[in-house]
Amino acid sequence: MSPRPPRRTWSLHPLGLTCGVALAALSCAPTLVPRTGFSQGLVAGVMLAAGHLLGVVLARVGRPLVRRRPSDTTRALGWVLLAMLLGPVVVLALHSGYRGQVEQAALLGVRAPTAADWLLAVPVAVAVLAVLVAIVRGVRALPRWPRRGVLGLVTVIVVLALVSVAGIPGVNPARTVLDRAFAGQNDGVFGGATPPTSPLRSGSPASLLSWDSLGRGGRTFVSSGPSPAALAAASGRPAVEPIRVYVGLGSSADAGERARLAVAELRRTGAFDRPVVAVLTTTGTGFVDAEAVDALELAWGGDTAVVASQYSLMPSALSLLLDGDRVAAAGTTMYDAVRAAVDALPAGQPRPRVVVFGESLGALGSQAAFGSVDQVRDGALWNGPPNSSTLWRSLVAGRDPGTREVRPVVGNGRQVRFGGGSATPGLVTTPPAPWPAPRTVYLQHPSDPVVWWTPCLLWERPDWLAEPRGDDVLPTVRWVPLVTFWQVTMDMIRAQEVPFGHGHNYGPESLDAWMDVVPPPGWTPADTARAHAVQEAGGLPTPGA
Repeated sequence: MSPRPPRRTWSLHPLGLTCGVALAALSCAPTLVPRTGFSQGLVAGVMLAAGHLLGVVLARVGRPLVRRRPSDTTRALGWVLLAMLLGPVVVLALHSGYRGQVEQAALLGVRAPTAADWLLAVPVAVAVLAVLVAIVRGVRALPRWPRRGVLGLVTVIVVLALVSVAGIPGVNPARTVLDRAFAGQNDGVFGGATPPTSPLRSGSPASLLSWDSLGRGGRTFVSSGPSPAALAAASGRPAVEPIRVYVGLGSSADAGERARLAVAELRRTGAFDRPVVAVLTTTGTGFVDAEAVDALELAWGGDTAVVASQYSLMPSALSLLLDGDRVAAAGTTMYDAVRAAVDALPAGQPRPRVVVFGESLGALGSQAAFGSVDQVRDGALWNGPPNSSTLWRSLVAGRDPGTREVRPVVGNGRQVRFGGGSATPGLVTTPPAPWPAPRTVYLQHPSDPVVWWTPCLLWERPDWLAEPRGDDVLPTVRWVPLVTFWQVTMDMIRAQEVPFGHGHNYGPESLDAWMDVVPPPGWTPADTARAHAVQEAGGLPTPGA
């Protein structure tokens, strides 16, 4: 009877551990958004696993160069020396990383993690590494046929995911599954919202669109907004009830049909008699940025019409990966339909200014309606555009020489200008240059990971990390292959957990930008300050009008 083979130990590979600790230590450095000990542990744990895999691969590639294997005594001595080497590296990385997090928290005006909280990163990172290694080795330990079955299933899942992300028209299996999974979240309301009674709101008794068809985001949108008193106080003139039109997926799954319904609803409410019609592209789940809409309505005293529609049931993070065609279709078809309706108005009838807006994923979809900034006819405001935005990327890539990616100047600022954070009020070039209408504004914070995240971070240093850092990014932030990609990926999760003016949190800044794009006649900086005071005072009721 042949002897049983020795049981495989679950110890880590020394070169793998060395590479893993090196990457994990580098990941302790701050990037764009302050991290807690737990989130740092997630970052470091994945880097530990990635480094370990890299070390194992390198060891196997170099195995033929090793003529004889070391003895048990040599291996034991090697582990002791490795521990003596890596221990101080871990301590120094934690100490340096903690100091960086404290500096970054002070820069962004948030509470810094305590030392005890920061040390939580160590057990979390070890747990993440253990789980990932256990999964891989558990699969390897299976008998041949079960192991092949698991690997086959993983292969099928990866292929389906790649096909879904590829954006092949009509072929998106992951989206089909996820739409069903998130369908339940489209029900209900926020804050006890009730159907509006005003005929100027979708979902009202007079509306062409039922309350139930609007979806959760739409119901929130049409049942909220500034009070008449706030509109009058902010604008300095008698308030007019704003028009809010929304078309949900409950009305139609086809973007063209939703645009047709939206135009019919705009006509019903008399929206084309208003001086401004704003076409908004929503986030993945159909939500509208409340602060941006409120800002426009406050400045104009409510004499506006805002139209938006829903195109997805998935959260924005998933929608960004899987909904490229639906995002673009939503932004393009709605704008084109509204633009065509305004252009078809009888000769001599005053035409409203048709401006566009989108934040985050909404900015991506809204920009899809324009092949170039020259096609923006009445004005545009886009907040926190994802890095994959084609129009944004072309503008930033063609910026004037000597200007930074985080604050580019394009064509001396004649058509489009970039602001955000401390640079939002009064967008000017240096030296000042004319800025005729129509105007386009991008708001982008140097610390917004949604703007700067791209798969290219894996292997390529971006300009924003090669040039002087932005106002709310530490000058010590550096690019490290693989590590920076994962850090910025995790930064996106907490991008809105920072004050206005930082991260992916734009809020009241939209008011300043709107007043650059489409100000009321005779509007002055003093008027903007007054509107800001009203908006920032809060207490803007949701009248359910």
